[in-house]
Amino acid sequence: MQQHPNVVIVGAGPAGLTAANILSQHGWPITVIEADATPTSRDQGGSLDLHPDDGQLALAKAGLLQEFLSLARHEDQESRDVDAVSGKVMQVEIPEPGTGNRPEIDRVVLRQLLLQRLDTGAILWDSPVQGISDRPDGRYDIHFSHCTRGPFDIVIGADGAWSRVRTALSDVRPSYTGVTFMELWLHDVDRRHPALADLVGHGTLFSLHGEAGIFAQRNGEATIRVYAVFKTTTEETERTDQTLAGISTADIVKRFDGWAPSLLTLITDADRIVAPRPINALPADFRWPHRRGLTLIGDAAHVMPPLGEGVNTAMLDAAKLAEALVSTPHWDEAISACEESMRQRVAPIAARCIDEFAQWFSISG
Repeated sequence: MQQHPNVVIVGAGPAGLTAANILSQHGWPITVIEADATPTSRDQGGSLDLHPDDGQLALAKAGLLQEFLSLARHEDQESRDVDAVSGKVMQVEIPEPGTGNRPEIDRVVLRQLLLQRLDTGAILWDSPVQGISDRPDGRYDIHFSHCTRGPFDIVIGADGAWSRVRTALSDVRPSYTGVTFMELWLHDVDRRHPALADLVGHGTLFSLHGEAGIFAQRNGEATIRVYAVFKTTTEETERTDQTLAGISTADIVKRFDGWAPSLLTLITDADRIVAPRPINALPADFRWPHRRGLTLIGDAAHVMPPLGEGVNTAMLDAAKLAEALVSTPHWDEAISACEESMRQRVAPIAARCIDEFAQWFSISG
C-alpha cells in the first residue's frame, strides 16, 4: 500500500479546511493548525458570496456543495448603489427568485460546514505558529511557544495575509493600500432598525464619494455589518487600533461631511463599533521560489482588496492543490505545477481588484 506524505495545513479558514476535506477523503494524514482558540472564538468577518466557478466548485470537490446550498442565504443576493449626497437609490439589482447563483453564507457557518467531516483530533486550536524549520532529511518542524511538532513532508500555508509560512519562502509582505474599513454592527435590524433594514435590503449597499465610502451588508440573524471606509495613513490606522475604546460614532461621521443623513444613520445608530480593518495587498505579480514540500494558498499567496474574489480564489487554490496531490505519487512536482498555474489564474484577478479598489477611493473615481 502506498504511504502518503504527512501533511500539515497552517490555517483553518476556508482554504485550509477545503484542502483538509479533500485530502482526508483520500486517506491522507493531515494536521490542521489554527491560532484561533476555538472555531467561534473570534469574529471572522462579513458574509461571503461563493461563486459557481470557484468557491462552489471547490465545495463540490469536497463533497459539501449540497449542504452549502441548503445553508446559504439565497434571498440575500441584492445589490444597491446609493448616491452619497442625496441618499437616492440609483440602482438596484434583485435576482429573480431561483436565478441568483451567488448565495451568501456567514463565515462562521461556512467554517462549521467545513469542519463537520474532519476528525476533531486532527485540528489543533489555540496554536499560533512561531516558526518553521528544516530537518536534515528535508522535512519540516512547526514551532509553537510551548512545543514543536513534526516532522511533516508537506506544509501548506493557508494562514492569511500575515502568513508565518510565507516568511519561510519570501521576505515580501503585504502593503497598506491607504484605505481602512471601520466596521460597525446593527443587530435585530428588522425590529429595532426597520428603516435601515429597508435601505440596505437583502444584500449589500454601496455608496462612494470622493475618497470615502459606506458599505452595508446583510448578514444572518438579522444583523447588518456597516463599513465606514476612508483613507488614512499607516500611523493613524495604528493609533486608531490602539485607542478603539475611545472612538465614537460621532468621530467617524466627521469624515463624511455632506453625506446624506440616511446613510450617516447607518453609522450613528450602530450598536457597536467592532474594529478598524486596514486593507492590505500583496503585489499582483507576487511569486516565491519553489521549495520542496512548502507552499502557499489563499491570502497567504495573494491577499487582495475585498472585491468578492479573495475567498473564492482561495478555495479553488485549495481544491486544485489537494486534487493534484492525491492524483500522483510525485507530489512535489504537483505542488510546483499548482503554484505556477495559480499565479497565472490569480494574477489578473488580483491586478483588477487592486486597480478597481484604487479607483473607488480616488477623488476622480
